Amino acid sequence: MKKNVFRHIALMAPLAAVLLCIAFVQNGPAQNAPAAQRPALPPLPPPQSVPKPGPATDAPYAPLALLPGGVVVPLYQPGSHFLNNDRIKEPEVYNMSGAVPGRVSSVVNIHNPSIEFHGVDRGLNTGAVMIVAAGGGHNTLNVGSEACDFVPFFYNYGVNTVILRNRLRTSGYNPQVDAVNDAQQAVRLVRAHAKDWNIDPNKIGIMGFSAGAELSAPAAVFFEDFDKKNNEPDDPLAGISSRPDFVGIIYPGPSPFARGRVAPTIPRNTPPAFIAGAASGDQGHAVWANDYFTAMLAMSIPNIEIHLYAQGKHPGDKLDDGSSMSGGLTDRNNIPYGTWQYRMIDWMRDLGFLQKPGIETKAAKDIAAYLAQPPRGAFGGSGRGGGRGGSGGGRGAFGASGAGGSFAPAGPGR
Repeated sequence: MKKNVFRHIALMAPLAAVLLCIAFVQNGPAQNAPAAQRPALPPLPPPQSVPKPGPATDAPYAPLALLPGGVVVPLYQPGSHFLNNDRIKEPEVYNMSGAVPGRVSSVVNIHNPSIEFHGVDRGLNTGAVMIVAAGGGHNTLNVGSEACDFVPFFYNYGVNTVILRNRLRTSGYNPQVDAVNDAQQAVRLVRAHAKDWNIDPNKIGIMGFSAGAELSAPAAVFFEDFDKKNNEPDDPLAGISSRPDFVGIIYPGPSPFARGRVAPTIPRNTPPAFIAGAASGDQGHAVWANDYFTAMLAMSIPNIEIHLYAQGKHPGDKLDDGSSMSGGLTDRNNIPYGTWQYRMIDWMRDLGFLQKPGIETKAAKDIAAYLAQPPRGAFGGSGRGGGRGGSGGGRGAFGASGAGGSFAPAGPGR
């Protein structure tokens, strides 16, 4: 018996020695040595390719790309009546992230508005393009989370992206006039460069966030008037339509159909819209989202989709844990509201915007079929006459439009 025990010990000894060597290597004196005895790591290099605004010169300010590879085109020709020529030379100002080197969080002091195009490789390219209008309450342009982040996201689905840098109220501009003009001009300019950028001129969309949605919503209904007013022979974009083929209205500020405004006539070829926001946690913006949806529904405009999530707040609003609600593509603490962008991709696919370039979309076919029908009265000729105005104090039938006694929060969108 003793011999067997000694034999077992003799066999185990080499294995124990090996294990001790491994342990020494992994947990030897070097790891237990005081930090003062270790050589210092070399200093970290500075961040590379950090974007910065262009310099001030004697010429109109030349906007620079916010992301690598961006093609930046000013919206207007030098000397355009749209521009404030007293300030056109002033450089933009970038507000950089305090935590992520090289990330532009927002832009202000925009006097020479522009678009920045980011294309998709030919093998992926659907020909669709999304013009993205960031929010910021018309005080800043939050391009980080509500524009730049969408370039790689849309790339995955073969959608080209255009970042709109529109003018702001804090720089002395009227959001309902100057910024809306910028959005409509952006649609025309993108369509004018369709061949240059390998995009389909019939698959141009514009999506706005909060205050940016105060640009995408009017772009969907004011295009006829804008085109009539901007058709001079010396205009290089004369005859090019500013009508978007689809729009996104995300946690919006007030649209032209908000309570207290004189609602415009709704063109029968108003483009389809995708609308998203939070309901109880962001009631004011949800009401504004519903204003637009109800107006389109009343006229039976095809392919209008809305998602109002039960949970969620407006970007920047405080959460119970003391942090703030994020926006754009962020996960929003793993609540369903953080997946709205995938619902939009579903909607775009459903309407044919993600098929190959040059193929007529379902959205275009549906609008053509709608236009072939006789015009219907408000609420689809439901016999309710004056629309929601019948409930007291409304604005009458949509297009002759009406908004009745719904909750109406004050103030502009973020």
